[in-house]
Amino acid sequence: MKNKPDDRRDNVDRIQYNIDKTILNCELADEMIAKTDDSKMKQTLEEKNERREEALEAMRKEIKDEALDKEKGYK
Repeated sequence: MKNKPDDRRDNVDRIQYNIDKTILNCELADEMIAKTDDSKMKQTLEEKNERREEALEAMRKEIKDEALDKEKGYK
């Protein structure tokens, strides 16, 4: 059985999609935080958003790296 070659052509698009979805989830969580009176729910959503912000930082770094690699590949 042969392994599939590493196809990285769509990595930038895939990462950008994930960034967009993560931002949307943060915004939706912020809306829920504003609407709910449940302090436990607020805390849970705030903690999730903190983790999402950390993930966003990592994804933004990764997309820069992928974009540079993609640019080098075209030259």
